[in-house]
Amino acid sequence: MHDDAPRLPVWVALTGAVLIGVMTAVQARINGQLGVRLEDGLVAALISFGSGLLILTVISAALPAGRRGFARLASGVRERRIPFWMLCGGAAGALTVATQGLAVGIIGVSLFTVGVVAGQTVSALVLDRAGYGPSGVVAVTPGRVLGGALALVAVAIALTGRTVEVPLWMLLLPFAAGVGIAWQQATNGRLRQRVGTPLTATLVNFIGGSLCLAVLAAVSIAVSGAPAALPTDPWLYLGGALGVAYIFLGAALVVHTGVLLLGLASVVGQLFASLALDAAWPAPAGPSLAASLTMIGVALASVVVAAVPWRRRRAR
Repeated sequence: MHDDAPRLPVWVALTGAVLIGVMTAVQARINGQLGVRLEDGLVAALISFGSGLLILTVISAALPAGRRGFARLASGVRERRIPFWMLCGGAAGALTVATQGLAVGIIGVSLFTVGVVAGQTVSALVLDRAGYGPSGVVAVTPGRVLGGALALVAVAIALTGRTVEVPLWMLLLPFAAGVGIAWQQATNGRLRQRVGTPLTATLVNFIGGSLCLAVLAAVSIAVSGAPAALPTDPWLYLGGALGVAYIFLGAALVVHTGVLLLGLASVVGQLFASLALDAAWPAPAGPSLAASLTMIGVALASVVVAAVPWRRRRAR
């Protein structure tokens, strides 16, 4: 099925992708702090995803587009026009939010972000070249390869600039989350084409993610015991609403940008927001200010280079 929605100007789509990154960074800090306060990152992730699911359910039931999208989803699944793997994007979302709850309170938003950058860069290049995203096969031009390489340079700067050693698993989890995010964005974009609205694609994401996190949180409680008392600060429960916003936006924009450009532009938003958050609220294992500033400059260059159309001029 082809998407008949009008094409957005590139600068509009990339601005939206940067906003996704800002919201992702803020959500990471919120969920990380909730995990610290509860002393259980998986329960914090379930609270975040569960609140997002509640918001989406109400919106989907209230809006005609949501009801139509859910009807298309139900008929598509029943008639096997929507395969099961298109319903699995929520597993990647669950991994991302769980990683936030487990690691961000210790390593900070910046170090979490650069771990995600590495995973997104590698995964998005592969997915675009394979034609997995809703835009089909996206050519791996020199600019896109160089942009991805610069993003990895930003990762290296961040890792060498950290001031405190952290366990290896805290660095590997963000990388795995980044791989999942790129796949999630492509999968949600394809599901959006089938159901006609990013609202329903986002709802499916939150249903699947909430189910995964409910199982993991139950295991965590069975092994480690009940979490600490729920904190009373209202802002600690905004992670789900932010997740709804950026996953919805990602599903809407990926068809206009491709997986790699969406990921790279969102990285810029994440890095700027994470710098501000870590400066105002430092984490024990965060990178130094100098490393963070250099990393942001390199990541910004990666987006610019990847966005440049590397085409040879035709001879007149």
